[in-house]
Formats: sequence, C-alpha cells, structure tokens
Amino acid sequence: MASADSYKTIREPAEGLFKDKGSRFISYSYHVETEEQVKEYLSTLKKKYYDATHHCYAWRLGPRGALSRANDDGEPSGSAGKPILGQLLSYNLTDILVVVIRYFGGTLLGVPGLINAYRAATVEVLENSQIITLTEEAYFEVLFPYLAMNDVMKIVKIDRPRVVEQSFDNLCRMVLAVPCSEENLLAGKLNQVDGAQVEFMRYK
Repeated sequence: MASADSYKTIREPAEGLFKDKGSRFISYSYHVETEEQVKEYLSTLKKKYYDATHHCYAWRLGPRGALSRANDDGEPSGSAGKPILGQLLSYNLTDILVVVIRYFGGTLLGVPGLINAYRAATVEVLENSQIITLTEEAYFEVLFPYLAMNDVMKIVKIDRPRVVEQSFDNLCRMVLAVPCSEENLLAGKLNQVDGAQVEFMRYK
C-alpha cells in the first residue's frame, strides 16, 4: 500500500511507436526533475528528428505533480499535448517528460484521430517504461557536541532515518532524511537532546 509520502515516476528513458494512416508517432519518456532538463531533452530530440512535422510534449514535476505543461507544437489546440498530459495523470506519474514526434503520412486524421494517436503513442511509451515508487523526503541538519553522541545515536537507531552525511569531531554534524510525514516527530526528539541544533534544509 502506498504511503502519503510516496509518488510514482520512471527509472530511465523508454521509447514507443504508434502508426495511423501513414503517420508515425514516435514517443519518448524521460525522468526529469527540473525544467532545465526538460529543455535539454527537447533540444536533443528536435536536433535528432529535425525533419519531423511536430514535436509535441507534456511534463509534470514535483512529488505531487504541482508543475505541469502541455504543448501542441502546431497541432490543433488540445489535440496533442493535452492527451499526452492526460495519460501522465491517468498513470499518476510525475517527474516525467513525454515527447511524441510526428511524421505526417499524407492523410489528415482530424482532431479526434489526433487525440487518439497522441494518447496511444503515450500509452505505448509508458507501458515500455519502468515505473518506480519513490518517497518524498524531508532533510535536516543536526549539529551536536561530541558528549551528546550517545543520545543522538540512540534516537537514530530507534527512528531509523536515512543518514545522508555525517562527521564526528568536537562538534558533530549529521544530515538526516525521513519521509515528510515523520519530519516533525524526529526533529522534536532531536531538539530535546542537550546542545543539539536542528535545522531543516533543501538538499537538491
């Protein structure tokens, strides 16, 4: 059963193909975490398929898919990007880009035909993609004196956060990661350790 902190994305790039009345729809899926990565993949595909009729795409970013965009690239409005995005929503995927490249085959498909073709090409590539479940994590830095080591490590042993970084000296430092739903509980325990300082941080 998926937790409130989990989300689905894909592990690595995949490719799909759909044909209709002579038109070819080549689809690609990519794991992305930034708009910059989206731009890089689009640029690469436009150079590779420079003679294609259209390069339509949709993407979603963030564990909850808070950012998203769809682009028809010259196809009739809503006939390409929207059905691609619709499948990303249907599969409940985020941190993902799907690009569908069309080579026109000489026969007009009409808007319903285009919607079906872009949807089918997206389904094809998503079915070829390895879907994985990740956990949305909160990161925080813990600073504490060496004398507090036992108290801190006892909490770490019981609550089992993921230890991202650690260094032990007169002033010790650990960067810990936990599912977002557990961040306040663990931080509260660590804050009770004498001399410990806990600060939430972004870690990407």
